[in-house]
Amino acid sequence: MSRERFNELVGEIAGTIAGRPLDASLAGFLNRTYPVDAPVFAELRALCEEGEENGWLMSREAGGIKFGRAVKPGQSAGDFSVDVVRMKDVRGPHHIHPNGEIGAVLGISGVPTFDAFTEGWYVYGPGSDHHPTVSGGDAYVLYLLPNGAIEFTGH
Repeated sequence: MSRERFNELVGEIAGTIAGRPLDASLAGFLNRTYPVDAPVFAELRALCEEGEENGWLMSREAGGIKFGRAVKPGQSAGDFSVDVVRMKDVRGPHHIHPNGEIGAVLGISGVPTFDAFTEGWYVYGPGSDHHPTVSGGDAYVLYLLPNGAIEFTGH
């Protein structure tokens, strides 16, 4: 496994969702196509672990959250950026998703939830906003942003 495989895998996932509306049906599609108990989901988790250990993922840290942009728009994930965060029982900074957000909650320990989402895929539509919050354990959250768009509000 490697950074190259990470880029390849997120590129494959991005290719399956390109052009689809960001709504509940997309979350359902992702949870059926790449379910939590499938090899792809396990590989994503393992690649996040490897990337964290080797320093090519989540190389920054603030407020108890490790984070980093792994893929910029226009690279292996098409028009999406790909970011990964590691959060454990913490509330992150408020932000807006101008074009939406597609994410995967990958549990590390405990029974983590990300906002109201258990392990698996979630979708926030365009214009949505939140304080990302992980409770009940430790998790990686891998998320794709159309055109890399995110606006931190400072709230």
